[in-house]
Amino acid sequence: MVASIKKITLILLLILSTVSYGFEKVGTTSFQFLKVMMSARSTAMGGAYSSLAYGADAVFWNPGLLPTVQRFDAEFSYVDYFFDIRHSSFAAAYSAGHWGTLGVQVLLTDVGEIEETTVSALGFNADGTYNPGLTGNTFSPGAFVVGVSWARAVTDQFSFGLTTKFVREDLVAESASSLVFDGGLVYDTGYRSVKISATVRQFGPEVKFVEEKFPLPQTFNIGVSAYLMSPNQNMFRTSENHKLLVAFDMVQPRDFDQQYNVGMEYGFNDMVFLRGGYKINYDEEGLALGMGIHLQNYRFDYSFNDYGEFLDGVHRFTLGLNFD
Repeated sequence: MVASIKKITLILLLILSTVSYGFEKVGTTSFQFLKVMMSARSTAMGGAYSSLAYGADAVFWNPGLLPTVQRFDAEFSYVDYFFDIRHSSFAAAYSAGHWGTLGVQVLLTDVGEIEETTVSALGFNADGTYNPGLTGNTFSPGAFVVGVSWARAVTDQFSFGLTTKFVREDLVAESASSLVFDGGLVYDTGYRSVKISATVRQFGPEVKFVEEKFPLPQTFNIGVSAYLMSPNQNMFRTSENHKLLVAFDMVQPRDFDQQYNVGMEYGFNDMVFLRGGYKINYDEEGLALGMGIHLQNYRFDYSFNDYGEFLDGVHRFTLGLNFD
């Protein structure tokens, strides 16, 4: 049985890597808002998350981890992004027993109101003031995602999942939509708490704007995580009240060189959590910090991500509900 699971894992890894590396690198991809990850826990750990996503959060990172939901889990996230752009998301997951685990996701991107300008409106007003082209009208670009996921735990050590998403971006002058697919798997090695994962996100056809077609912002992740300190199956130290989790992701984006994410989470009594992470070989992103409070069935998580000298830091908030 163990040999069979290893063969399945290798085959799926080969499929995922073939899907990812079967396309040439490009300088420009469409639907850039899909790169904005939502949950506060994941971003507080620098995006080193594909092997440890928990609950409904897995629909965004690795659907293969949806079987972590024992009964029902849901969460809402809010991101205060650059230039008054706001991202909101909702995710839910339900365990259907031997039928597998089902997940849904909704993501909304609100760019806000933008003042319309035209060349014909350029010039001086009747009172002598200069008009830089403002027409007095406003427009509001935006985007949304609606998706469904299904996952199945084949054994206690191995699970996989698939996601189908309908994505639409409205730029007012032009809009586009497409079906987008994610796939992922996770394998509990059986050695202490070490888990490994592989995911492909944003796989699908090219998207056409006006007369040009652009590929999706596809990424391929390989992740590994383990507890250095925990009540059991830890790598170094046993502790009843303290946990220390470390994670690493190797990321292969379609429109950039290979990137690396590292993260760490300290937990006390499974109630209070402190998190940190770092992103390597990104244009602006680097340090990530965050915290979380989990009380009975409820959880609140916060993260801060530094975007360098020229951009403001980004704050994320997540509220979650879980019924085991």
